[in-house]
Amino acid sequence: MHPLVQLAKKTVEAYVKEGRFPDPPTDPVAEMLEKAGVFVSLKKHGQLRGCIGTFSPTMPSVAEEIIRNAVSAATRDPRFAPVSSNELADIEYSVDILSSPLPVKDVAMLDPKKYGVIVTSGGRRGLLLPDLEGVDTVDDQLAITRRKAGIGHSEPIEIEYFEVKRYH
Repeated sequence: MHPLVQLAKKTVEAYVKEGRFPDPPTDPVAEMLEKAGVFVSLKKHGQLRGCIGTFSPTMPSVAEEIIRNAVSAATRDPRFAPVSSNELADIEYSVDILSSPLPVKDVAMLDPKKYGVIVTSGGRRGLLLPDLEGVDTVDDQLAITRRKAGIGHSEPIEIEYFEVKRYH
């Protein structure tokens, strides 16, 4: 298990069992020292169990982004009840480190397997990670992201794309 994923797992376990946030590692791998948006995803028996992240960095390091977002994924994803201690053995973790988003000039450049997207209209903004099961076309990707943001199908949007490094 990659050290970024180990940190997410250790964080969720410490928070669920003891109600505490762990300290960042004293011997961090290089990726932990960077600044980037980070998503932490939890799955249980192959099904999504929680996913929370940041579009861009909000903390001084990736390690601190992971700690904050791992707790949020386990306890604050509005789609799920908080993770309980009896579920911890069944939880699988992944961590996505996002590149800086770039504007999309032509949707033909998008590829839902390779790029994530951010759509914005007014003050509403939605993000969808790349390479998600069941998201096979750009139209699917943009429609799902619009729904997540509460943006209607015919409303004008600005689109940005980004890449992720996914760790399991």
